Amino acid sequence: MNGVVRTLTATCNMLREQGHEVMVVSPDHFASFPCPTYPEIRLAISPPGAISRKLREFAPGAIHIATEGPLGMAARRYCARNGTPFTTAYHTQFPEYLARRTHLPASWFWRYIEWFHRPARRVLVATESIREELRSHGLGKLHHWTRGVDLACFDSDAPHPAEFEALPRPIQLYVGRVAVEKNIEAFLDSRHPGTKVVVGDGPALERLRREYPEAHFLGRKSGRELAGCYAGADVFVFPSRTDTFGLVMIEALACGTPVAAYPVAGPRDIVTDDVGALSEDLDRAIDAALYCDSTACSGYGAQFSWEAATAQFLSGLATLEVDALPA
Repeated sequence: MNGVVRTLTATCNMLREQGHEVMVVSPDHFASFPCPTYPEIRLAISPPGAISRKLREFAPGAIHIATEGPLGMAARRYCARNGTPFTTAYHTQFPEYLARRTHLPASWFWRYIEWFHRPARRVLVATESIREELRSHGLGKLHHWTRGVDLACFDSDAPHPAEFEALPRPIQLYVGRVAVEKNIEAFLDSRHPGTKVVVGDGPALERLRREYPEAHFLGRKSGRELAGCYAGADVFVFPSRTDTFGLVMIEALACGTPVAAYPVAGPRDIVTDDVGALSEDLDRAIDAALYCDSTACSGYGAQFSWEAATAQFLSGLATLEVDALPA
């Protein structure tokens, strides 16, 4: 479970509530193997023709390819072979992720990203910073698709976790995948007084627990329990330099917690001076964010709705005549 999965899940749920029929083709339908260097992600192996059969049987009014993995490749191949319009989305800075994991140049992986998305009728993108980056790589058919917050869950009234009661303030919180590309060490190495709390799971968790025994690692949280972690913290720290949006930031804001981050794509598209602080010096960002007003944060976070995000998604789809879907 990560920001991309939560975005896709929320969008599908909202579409179904509106009366749309949605088929999700995902790795749990097929045999799969762990992604090299990232075993928590499964790469699916679909039998020849399996994706084509699923698409023909479902007869969709639109085809959206959510990720650039093997299943996305199979759907792209089907659409390209038959001249069927489709859309894609750029959710993850895979070139930067892979560069950090393989120590190879990100430019090598950008060639694949450019090739994969170029035939799409539209590429759905969350922020202006990422649109600028994709344009610089020759991808111009871009469509804005923001993110939302479940305001029935994430608010400033969420009960604070018992673990926070005895912790020295200010409580500085990170929520998300505990993995190398999230740059969590930059947060844990920051020198601001108080307590550092990490919520989440991932391949780097046990190593970080050993290397930073003074930090508090609470594991994975969800629902109101997660909302309580946001609401009970004094500042939310987002150290990633490779995210395309950062769903956790708007969840924290909806719970009244200001954000401290680097001035990179994602944070600079979301965080304003009223609700957080951006700086190349993370300690300075944390210190400045602590002066933000909680009410301003929760009001700003409440502006992000899944209803609005889903409407943007729908308007970006490339619809097709179902009777014309190739056999």
